[in-house]
Amino acid sequence: MKFELKTENENYSKSISYFLGLVFIFSLIIILGDVAIKLGIISRHYQIQYHCRLLPFEKSTTNFKKLSRLSTLNSKQRIWELCREVVK
Repeated sequence: MKFELKTENENYSKSISYFLGLVFIFSLIIILGDVAIKLGIISRHYQIQYHCRLLPFEKSTTNFKKLSRLSTLNSKQRIWELCREVVK
């Protein structure tokens, strides 16, 4: 007759490795989400800066519309004031 004893260490090591894997995946998702948000903010800033530099040369309505959408400003006067601060 042969007896086999299973230790519970295997169950604990599997559950610990599963838990650490979940923590790693969630932290990776959070870090990548944060990086994506930061890159979106940086991209938006550079788009505003680019259109503000174009505005004195091309005073078209498309530039004002793009700046209005990016900066959530509606009046042309406020857009001009924003561009003066950005271009400085």
